[in-house]
Amino acid sequence: MNNGKNTDTKTGNFKEDFLKRISDTKTTRWWRFGIVAALFIAWVAWLGNWWFALLLILLFDIYITGYIPFTWWKKSKNKAVKAIMSWVDAIVYALILVYFVFAFIGQNYQIPTSSLEKTLLVGDYLWVNKMAYGPRVPMTPIHFPLVQNTLPVINTKSYLDKPQVAYRRLKGFGSVQRGDIVVFNFPAGDSVLSKISDPSSNSPFRGIDYYSLEKIIGRQAIENNKNEFGELIYRPVDRRDNYVKRCVGLPGERISIKDGVIHINGNPLPQPQNVQFTYWFQTKFPLIDSQWEEFEIAPDDRKSADISIEDMSLLQNNGFIAGDNTKPVYAAPLTAEMYEKIKSSPATVAIVKAPVRSDEFLFPEGISGGWTHADYGELWIPKKGESIKLDWNTWQIYNRVIRNYEGHDNAYLGEDGIVFIDGKPAEEYTFAMDYYFMMGDNRDNSLDSRYWGFVPEDHIVGKPMRVLVSFDKDKSLFNGGIRWNRILKDANPDD
Repeated sequence: MNNGKNTDTKTGNFKEDFLKRISDTKTTRWWRFGIVAALFIAWVAWLGNWWFALLLILLFDIYITGYIPFTWWKKSKNKAVKAIMSWVDAIVYALILVYFVFAFIGQNYQIPTSSLEKTLLVGDYLWVNKMAYGPRVPMTPIHFPLVQNTLPVINTKSYLDKPQVAYRRLKGFGSVQRGDIVVFNFPAGDSVLSKISDPSSNSPFRGIDYYSLEKIIGRQAIENNKNEFGELIYRPVDRRDNYVKRCVGLPGERISIKDGVIHINGNPLPQPQNVQFTYWFQTKFPLIDSQWEEFEIAPDDRKSADISIEDMSLLQNNGFIAGDNTKPVYAAPLTAEMYEKIKSSPATVAIVKAPVRSDEFLFPEGISGGWTHADYGELWIPKKGESIKLDWNTWQIYNRVIRNYEGHDNAYLGEDGIVFIDGKPAEEYTFAMDYYFMMGDNRDNSLDSRYWGFVPEDHIVGKPMRVLVSFDKDKSLFNGGIRWNRILKDANPDD
């Protein structure tokens, strides 16, 4: 940021001094200013707010006139000051650049769970293109650019709650399409508990979102155990945790699932190439690591089947041998290719699709009784500008959309079944945003829209484009820990 100018303006009048500073500016510095100014003007035009163009005056001073002494430290005779400030100057410049790149172009993202296994693996680091659907203007503009919501080590918020900017999305290359793998902010992540949301927490409840925990143990139990759960914290939309799933339902469509197959408007969708379902299989002897690897089953998925008495008849009817402890029964998510490999293996006694649980907390509460994650719906996905009739049934499905996502805090269902919006009785509601239904390819092991509902358009972050690098956490760095075959691999292979 140093322009090499003498900033002493005590002699001569301002006009003479101003012209002298301009005439003394080197040609290379004019070129640098020209490039930066052109990029800045293009950004302002994209942003659509020409008030930001006033910042050109600041850029002109930084590169050309030098009235503001940003580089005062270069004239210091203290070597320590010069050394420290040179580092500070470089770090601040880098952070500003990273802020703009991460906010408007794209950023890296790590795959933390197996919900999209085998398409995306745990340990994949992705480049997420924010221009694919158009970047959001930062809603929480003052934040540290290298972390999502929590500063490491000191475990404090990495952002300031105020100011907050209204949601607006800039023009992008396209819109979310069915089948896209999408990164988005976790909708149910608006409220988190300080102690179990801490990544370093040893709590058995770590990773469970607040609303799920509330269903499991009740709100009163949470409030009465602050030593275990901590304080309830609200997170703004763009500071909520990042999730990655596949978009399976678009605004205005009706979605249902029948025996694991997704139906849109009554028509079945083809399954993704790497879709997985959980199977139980029995082997003639306990498997060792090399055999698990041959079956391509990751260490986190190598589990014994949790078999109830009611399930025993299912196993016996499908060739499983009961009562022989030397022949273990395992449970694992398998693709069609993995299923065939295990089925044809000499080590396998029998294999069957695992039964579906019927005691899960599915969305929407009050409507989903009798549904399972494999036989689900039908639900209409909200679309911007379209309206619904308000009654008890639609309130159960869309109340979170109306209250939490579209900002009508004073909306409620009256005792007589009449819905009130902003304190006034309403017979219908018109949606202000588009919504999406997201699911993981690991269908029996993915916490997705079936459990916490629709994803609002203002939560959409971007589209993963490439795997930058991939690390296998179960192997050492120099013994297979780097998955070289995944570097620069397409992150949306089903497009």
